[in-house]
Amino acid sequence: MSAADVLEITALTLRIGLVSTLLILLPGVALGWLLARRSFRGRTLVQTLVALPMVLPPVAVGLMLLKLFSRDSLVGRAIESVFGGPILLTWWAAALAAAVMSFPLLVRGAEAGFAAVPERLEQVARSLGASRRRVLFAVTLPLAVRGILHGVVFAFARGMGEFGATVLVAGHIPGETETLALGLYARIEDFRDGEALALAGISVVLAFAITFAAEMLLRSRRA
Repeated sequence: MSAADVLEITALTLRIGLVSTLLILLPGVALGWLLARRSFRGRTLVQTLVALPMVLPPVAVGLMLLKLFSRDSLVGRAIESVFGGPILLTWWAAALAAAVMSFPLLVRGAEAGFAAVPERLEQVARSLGASRRRVLFAVTLPLAVRGILHGVVFAFARGMGEFGATVLVAGHIPGETETLALGLYARIEDFRDGEALALAGISVVLAFAITFAAEMLLRSRRA
């Protein structure tokens, strides 16, 4: 395994983590706000459905996504018309699988962030003539940003480390869908322990750097 191979695998892993996080950012934050601010029938059911990817075996989630994205499903045909071809066995499939698996983390972080914002401050802003939209962007979001950032960072990290669902929908195609997790597993299977340890080391460094940066950012905002 050359240095170019390592860089390619690492770059693809980062790209999948970034794209998967961007895909769920707006719906995750919106759903977090809804769960924190609104009481409605079926709220517990929604929370349960959101949490499912965290408790289900990732391979089970991958199997459901495999069926969902196949040409035999309406969703699969719609996605194929947008992308101009099948999405399975591409890095986009890996990004979508990572998005599904990391979605609960982003929603939970956003929900905690919005729940921590005193509603009294929003009421005061509205009493001073601010519109609901202005209150949201000038008061609520800035005060909830710590929780949202927490969710975003850990969703990104979870997306980079996804394996079980990814291997079913994207496969392991060197140069196309090979992430750090997939490359690590493939090399363990081939008894290439040295290369596996190298990829594991890169995974540890990335996870540490992302988590450390997040904690420093949150600490600076807290100060």
